[in-house]
Amino acid sequence: MTKEPNTRLSDLFGLTGWSKGELARLVNRHAAAMGYPQLATDTSRVRRWIDTGEVPRDPVPKVLASLFTERLGRVVTIEDLGLARHGRAGKRQSTDGLPWAPDRTAAVLTEFTGMDLMLNRRGLVGAGAALAAGSALTSAMYDWLHTDPALAADRPPGGAALTAEPAGHDRYEAAPVGSQEIEALERSVEVFRAWDAARGGGLQRKAVVGQLNEVGGILAYRHPDHLQRRLWGVAANLAVLAGWMSHDVGLEPTAQKYFVIAAHAAREGGDRPRAAEALSRAARQMVHLGRPDDALDLMKLAKSGAGDQTLPRTRAMFHTIEAWAQASKGQVQAVRRTLGEAEDLFVSDKGDVPPPSWMQLFNEADLHGMEGLVYRTLAEHDPSVASIAHRHAKEALDMRENGRQRSQIFDHISIASACFIADDPEQADRYARMALLSIGDTSSHRTWDRLREMYRLTGRYADFSSIEDLREEIEQALPKDPGKTAKGSGARV
Repeated sequence: MTKEPNTRLSDLFGLTGWSKGELARLVNRHAAAMGYPQLATDTSRVRRWIDTGEVPRDPVPKVLASLFTERLGRVVTIEDLGLARHGRAGKRQSTDGLPWAPDRTAAVLTEFTGMDLMLNRRGLVGAGAALAAGSALTSAMYDWLHTDPALAADRPPGGAALTAEPAGHDRYEAAPVGSQEIEALERSVEVFRAWDAARGGGLQRKAVVGQLNEVGGILAYRHPDHLQRRLWGVAANLAVLAGWMSHDVGLEPTAQKYFVIAAHAAREGGDRPRAAEALSRAARQMVHLGRPDDALDLMKLAKSGAGDQTLPRTRAMFHTIEAWAQASKGQVQAVRRTLGEAEDLFVSDKGDVPPPSWMQLFNEADLHGMEGLVYRTLAEHDPSVASIAHRHAKEALDMRENGRQRSQIFDHISIASACFIADDPEQADRYARMALLSIGDTSSHRTWDRLREMYRLTGRYADFSSIEDLREEIEQALPKDPGKTAKGSGARV
C-alpha cells in the first residue's frame, strides 16, 4: 500500500459518474461474466484503491480496465488506471507511465489491442480521451530513447521459450513461432500497408489491430535473439499502421497510443530509427490537429534519438514534417531552410544501403508531395508561396505510382488550394473536381478534412457560377457528421 491517492484511477472514476458502491457492484458482476464468479469486493476496497493507492490482486485490474473501457467508450488499460504492478501505483512520474519497463511492452500492447477490438465489436467510438502534449511525451521518453537498446538479458540459455503472464482477458492462446511464421507476418504487414495507401485506414484497421494483438501474444514467449528482434519489428510496423489508420479515421487518442506502442516495440528490437519514425507519425498527427508546437517537440525527440544508423532519406522525411509544423506557425524562413536541408539529405542518399520496408513508400513523389503540403500551409500566411506549393504538388502527382490513390487525392487538393490562394479559380476548379472523382472510394477522414479546408477557400469565389456548382458538389461529398472529422477537433491542414 502506497498511502498515496491513485490519481489516475481517481480522474477516470470521476468521468464515469459512478459511486464507489456502484463500482464495487459492477466489478463483482463483470468479473462473474468474465469467468471469475468467486471475486467479491465492496465499497471500502474501492475507496482504498482510489484514496490510498492500494493495487488490487488479479484479476481485478483487468476487470476494472474492461469496465472503464465500456463506460468511457475508449480504450482504458491497466496502465491508464495506475494499477500496473511496478513503481508506485498512483504517482504521476511520467506521462501514462512512460517509458514502460522492457517486460511490460508486450503486455501493454496486447491489453490495449484487446480493448480496442472490444470497442470495435460493441460499436463504441473511442474518442473521449485527451492527447498527451508533445512536451510531456518528450520529457518522459528522452533518456529512454537515447540509451543503447538491448533485448532483455535475463532469458534462459539457448533462447528457450518461457510462458508469460497473460496480458489481457482478450488475448488468444499464443505459442512460440519460427522463421517461416515470422516471414508470413512480415508479408502481411506489406499487404496492409499497400491497402492503407490505396484506400485509407477505415476498412482494414480492425484486421491490423487483430494481427497486432496476436503478435503481442507471441511476444509473451521468449525466442532466440534473431527471431525476437524480427518479432519486435513486426509489432512496431503493425502498431504504426494501427496508429496511422486510427488517425486516418479520426480516433486521435487511440492513434497516439499506438504510435507510442510502436516506439517501444521498435526500441525493444534495437531499432532506434524505427522508434523515431513512429514518434514522427505522432508529430504529423499533431500538425494535422492544429498543434504545431507539440509536433516540433516530438520531432526534436525523434531526430535526436534516431541514432547514427538513420539513413539520409529518413532524415529528409523528418525534416519535411518539421517544416510542416513551422509552416503552420507561419515561419517562412525556417520553412525554406528546413525544406532545403530535406532536399539535400534526400539527394545525398545514394541507395547503396537498402531502405527498411517502412521507408519504401517515401520516395521522390512523397518528398514533393510533402513540400507541396508545406508550402500550401505556409501560403495561408504568405500567399506568395502558393505557386511553389502548386509546382511541388504537381510534380508529386506526375510521379505517383499506381496504388497510391489517397496521396493522389491529397495532391489534387493541395494544387486546388494553392490555386485558390493564388487567385486562379478556374484552374483550382479543375483540380478540385479531380479530387472529387475518387474521394468517395476511400475511408480516409483526412481527405475529407483537407477537402473541407479547400472548401473554405472557395468562399471568396462563391459568386462564380462554376465555383458555386463546385461548392454544392463538395457539400454533397462531405460526410454528414462533422463531429467525427478534424474540423471538430480544430484541425488545420
